[in-house]
Amino acid sequence: MTDQDAYQRALDNAERLLGQPLVLPLGDGEPPVGQDFRRLATVQTFGEAWPREGLDLHSRCLVSVAIAAALGTHEPLRGQLRIALQSGVTKEEIVEVFIHLAAYAGAARAFDGYQVVAAVFAERP
Repeated sequence: MTDQDAYQRALDNAERLLGQPLVLPLGDGEPPVGQDFRRLATVQTFGEAWPREGLDLHSRCLVSVAIAAALGTHEPLRGQLRIALQSGVTKEEIVEVFIHLAAYAGAARAFDGYQVVAAVFAERP
């Protein structure tokens, strides 16, 4: 498989998970090598990690939401929430993740991430 084939496979998988194409344009003032970062991260994430068979999709979604929330990374959390909801994880299950997160990562971290949860829930009434 060529690098381009691996990248296309990762993009296809990302689109399936997100329910829409993954678009990662360069930002203002960003050098062209930034596209290499996007390609490598996309292949590693959506081409190598997500398709593995060791966890089912539902479990992988819940783990990914919990990791992004525990790290306090709002934009990745937003994406992981969208993937989870697109993949059949319920809003109630996501709330349970945050209840558990509060116990293990702290209430402040859980409340901070939950603001992102509320915004994503509002996108999908």
